[in-house]
Amino acid sequence: MTSSFSNDNNRESSFRQKTARTIKWNTIDRFSSQIIYAITGIVLANVLSKDDFGLVGAILVFQAFATLFVDSGFGAALLQKKEPTDRDYSTVFWFNLIVSVIIYIILWFAAPLIADIFQGDTRLIPLSRVMFLCFIINGLSIVQTNRLMKGMNVKMIAVSNLFGLIISGIVGIIMALNEFGAWALVWQSIILAGIKTTWLWVVGGWKPNGGFHIDSLRQIYKVGMGVFTSSFLNTVFLNIYSFVIGAYYNLAALGNYTQADKWSKMGSASISQILTASFVPVLSQYQDDRERFKSIVKKTNNFTSFILFPFMCGLIVMAEPIFHILFGNKWDSAIILFQILLMRGIFVVLTSLYNNYLLSLGHAKSLVIVEFIKDGLTLVAIISTIFMQSVEALVWGQLAASAATYIFILFRASRNTGYHKTSFITDMMPYFITTIACCIAMWCIGSFIDHNITMIILQSIVGLTLYYIGLRLIKSPILKDVECLITRHFKRRY
Repeated sequence: MTSSFSNDNNRESSFRQKTARTIKWNTIDRFSSQIIYAITGIVLANVLSKDDFGLVGAILVFQAFATLFVDSGFGAALLQKKEPTDRDYSTVFWFNLIVSVIIYIILWFAAPLIADIFQGDTRLIPLSRVMFLCFIINGLSIVQTNRLMKGMNVKMIAVSNLFGLIISGIVGIIMALNEFGAWALVWQSIILAGIKTTWLWVVGGWKPNGGFHIDSLRQIYKVGMGVFTSSFLNTVFLNIYSFVIGAYYNLAALGNYTQADKWSKMGSASISQILTASFVPVLSQYQDDRERFKSIVKKTNNFTSFILFPFMCGLIVMAEPIFHILFGNKWDSAIILFQILLMRGIFVVLTSLYNNYLLSLGHAKSLVIVEFIKDGLTLVAIISTIFMQSVEALVWGQLAASAATYIFILFRASRNTGYHKTSFITDMMPYFITTIACCIAMWCIGSFIDHNITMIILQSIVGLTLYYIGLRLIKSPILKDVECLITRHFKRRY
């Protein structure tokens, strides 16, 4: 009995250490990547035209679907499966490779049709044929990435992203300064994908020796198809705005939207990725222990709220001075879009988080149902706003659809996990209320200062200080955990 208890404690301690290490490296990965990505993006946004970004934005609509078909949800299914075998990994690898080559051939011949959709701009033909190589290259790294994530060993993923972003960013900037236009963005993407994939193959320590086995595909088919269907519908309605703006308005308007969308997603996508890579492997281990599962759900809700609300709301308050410092007045028309998309991003992250809970339990059907509801609401929002002849109206519709989707998945996640819906809300409210109070103070300070850099510095100091004080007053458990981790880290180093 004593031995069994000791083993349970050791197992629990091991999971805590792995989880903390995974969160640390995922956070390092996302924030270092976003810093490099931001520096590169700032330079390119000041050098390249709105049309250049519009051209690449149009290509990315189709690339998003190609990437989705290459993976087909099986990568997420491997992550959810409790103990995937080498046969499973090998099968998914060969599936990804075959599908990616077939889709690339189809899109190569479809390039003139893509140009016809976007005002017949023939520049899209050669650009797209080169850009579409990205999904083949990235497809080769899906299994390598998932194996490292499953083992909660994300350090090498972080390193591959870091090197890839630095080198591809330098190349992109040099090409932009030498007037290569949209080609700078295309080759930046190709080089990034190539370096990341090469690095993961070198350090991953895995080769597809198991061959292709249809029985392995069948075992993960149910979850894989559920994730794929959900992701496909999600991709349709995430990219439908770019499609509508590019085809219905013009490439300059699409460039504005692409910039606002890109910068807003730097926050929401990073947080979602950290949560997925850090907690889905842990949650999947406790899928048969509901009480322990709900305990982890509570901690994950707290951790997400601790990061999400101050980060996103702080950016909303400081959006205008940030854009003016980085871009001057060139992208002023994108500021309001950026702020609306940041608000939408809060609901997107929470929806993604609850989807992760469902995925960890293998509820693929629920993912599809949630996606159908979200896409239906998005379609209603588009139809309701497209005749207003305003990109801003379209984006407000996005926000409304995302908020309504969150309400639906809240009820769905509560029913499937057994964690009460009011508990989901109460887990978040202390962090949300504290953040709103901090943002009011930041806004008041900003209204009295005209100098952009001074404004951002003071707003950041006041916001962070008040947030820390507020969490200390409410005795936030997450703040205590973060303080303990930082203290232990410095004790080990010094």
